[in-house]
Amino acid sequence: MSAPHVSLPDPTHLPNLPHLPPPDPLTSPLTGWTRAHWEAIADRLLDALTPYASPGLAQYRLPGPPSHSGPWSDGLEGFARSFLLAAFRIAGSGGQGVSGLIERYAAGLAAGTDPRGPDRWPPITDRSQPMVEAASLAIALHETRPWIWDRLDDRVRQRVADWLGGFVGAVVNDSNWRLFQVITEEFLASVGAPHSRSEIDAGLARLEDWYRGDGWYTDGDGRKFDYYNAWALHLYPVLWARIAGPRADPRLVAEHRRRLRSFLHDHQHFFGADGAPVHQGRSLTYRFATAAPLWAGALADATPLPPGRTRRLASGALKHFAERGVPDAQGLLTLGWYGPFLPVTQRYSGPASPYWASKAFLGLLLPADHPVWTAPEEPGPVETADVRLALPAPGWLLHSTAADGIVRLVNHGSDRLPPPPATAEDSPHYARFAYSSATAPETPGPDNHIALLAPDGTPTPRGRIHPLGVEGTRAASWHRAVLPGSDEGHRIETVSVVHGPWEVRVHRVDAPPGMPVREGGWSVADDTAPPASRTGPGWALARRADGLTSMLVGLHGWQDAGTAVAHAVGTNACGHHSATPYLTLPAHPGGTHLLVTLVVLSADPETNGDPHARRSGPRVRVAATGEVEIRFPDGTRERVPR
Repeated sequence: MSAPHVSLPDPTHLPNLPHLPPPDPLTSPLTGWTRAHWEAIADRLLDALTPYASPGLAQYRLPGPPSHSGPWSDGLEGFARSFLLAAFRIAGSGGQGVSGLIERYAAGLAAGTDPRGPDRWPPITDRSQPMVEAASLAIALHETRPWIWDRLDDRVRQRVADWLGGFVGAVVNDSNWRLFQVITEEFLASVGAPHSRSEIDAGLARLEDWYRGDGWYTDGDGRKFDYYNAWALHLYPVLWARIAGPRADPRLVAEHRRRLRSFLHDHQHFFGADGAPVHQGRSLTYRFATAAPLWAGALADATPLPPGRTRRLASGALKHFAERGVPDAQGLLTLGWYGPFLPVTQRYSGPASPYWASKAFLGLLLPADHPVWTAPEEPGPVETADVRLALPAPGWLLHSTAADGIVRLVNHGSDRLPPPPATAEDSPHYARFAYSSATAPETPGPDNHIALLAPDGTPTPRGRIHPLGVEGTRAASWHRAVLPGSDEGHRIETVSVVHGPWEVRVHRVDAPPGMPVREGGWSVADDTAPPASRTGPGWALARRADGLTSMLVGLHGWQDAGTAVAHAVGTNACGHHSATPYLTLPAHPGGTHLLVTLVVLSADPETNGDPHARRSGPRVRVAATGEVEIRFPDGTRERVPR
């Protein structure tokens, strides 16, 4: 059984997408969706933007709070990101039946690059948001070259090149932004416009600095692992190679493809049986852009996945959000996850930012008779067997269960902090011990976090994560818990051991005597009603109406601990009402104290029952040496040494 969000509409009748074709159960027995569904949704998204176009069609000023760059830049963002979607639609149809789109975006290019026109775009300056949008424009111009660029008036082509040329010699943020420069200047090279080959080469070389092996990049220096590995650091090299053609070093192109193939071996495991991607990291409002590297692998002949699985995963992600009200009733992508939810946004997020989701439609560049569109769908990994996957590069341990279709990601390596000595506040999308395809973190909240509590109840942040390794069924790290107003930290070392739906956390907590310690489990959320909650001696649980259950059990060291469930409203991307079970040790005994906690997220009735009898779940035995032996119900034993 899968764990869908509750209160779903009839998937064959989605009011926000009224013109979807009928499902095809023969070609797509799992989702029912085909290329025609992707085209219909692309058309719906593009049509819905027209009321918000500026008179010259060069900007789309969507409703909602502006980004820190301001409405002028946000209007450009609306044009550039939707042009990316339009380009895939135009090129995918060979320019047939899309003349309106071609005319619309050609007109916008002319108006946006007119330096004296009322619709003109903001210039590209050092570290400015137009750098991001320039890359989308460059990709879209390349992919629609026969239908738009080649037909533009010579004066407009010159103005477009001049505007994009603002990238040459400009200072770029040292992150995935380096690839925006690579893409834009490579397009300029392709049309004979001024560019800097040294800047292109330097951006590609900087990408090498961030490669950590097994298909994983960090997004800049530090441990910054998230979906930017998928929809930027792997995607742009593929698109760069398409623009560069024979100018690209074939050895570098081959290496990028090898890494993408390796990454997709892992990335396929990040989607639940209901299509939901694991909810982790920043810019989550891009939603189904998580599908972009799946298509990129097929486009570049760099995927280990059979074509039917590629489409099943990508269509599953798109359908997951469509069934939950994305786009909204006006056909717009809002700042949020399902509905509007600003805590998943950043300062750079504006009303049109979600249209980076356009990258998900990259598959339309593949011809309609390509096997990725014609092969019968094949199940995703979570649908066929339980999976445990160690990911040493990002410091993650993934475990999923076929019985409920949930993917869980244990985090012992990604904190998105720059290298020491720099520090930053915790982000709930990086600092938690675990994330999943069925839940979202509280913003803020106690979920999936262990903390010392200050006298006023303020919890210590996790801060910088110091990885200790990931292998097999376990991952480990330590962090320094620092109380507010103090420079002194207290070490908390944690080993996570996973088996099926269970995660057992072995904490060794250093703290002064008398200090309270709190640990939270998973937060579950629902739009219709608050999740139910129950507590007992040493355990607490929260359960959604559809059976999705979060359970927390103190297995060792939590004697006399208080148990409770924290209820909240409006703090969770997965639903208006949320609940999180947690344990509180009233007084740390001092020194190093061992705490062992069972953390469960499950929609399987076999494993989400109340823990009245310890026989129903894992048990532990602690030796005099401090070694912890974990015994799972199926007889599996794991030992965590001191």
